[in-house]
Amino acid sequence: MAGSTAKPKRRVKAGSPRRPTTQRASVGSQIAARLGRFASRLEALPRDVPLSARFTVRTVKLNLQPHPYSSAQVRQTRQLLAASQAVFAQFLGVGVSTVQDWEQGQKPPRGSACRLMDEIRRDPEYWRKRLRSLAGQSA
Repeated sequence: MAGSTAKPKRRVKAGSPRRPTTQRASVGSQIAARLGRFASRLEALPRDVPLSARFTVRTVKLNLQPHPYSSAQVRQTRQLLAASQAVFAQFLGVGVSTVQDWEQGQKPPRGSACRLMDEIRRDPEYWRKRLRSLAGQSA
């Protein structure tokens, strides 16, 4: 078609989304707009009115101090799960030698390992099911 003035068709890649005819504001711009309105309302408050009189502010403190575990308690916790030392170590995210050290009284468990053992002892059935599901067995 020599001399044709037809515009070439624009190719669209397969699977590429088409732009909607009406554009919605992005989530980021919606958040920015709402924060702007909030800031304006804060600035409009009389200076002598404390924010705590207009807004609820709560502080929540949890008692999450982990229980210290003796070697016997570590072994009992592992046995609650009916797990070998190797499986228990994997579950806690530590090495097998670490679990062995704990159970032999060489070193005490610390931090997050104690917190997880606290949770296991609170609801052993849940954690047994969880461990079985991780191992690919039916609960």
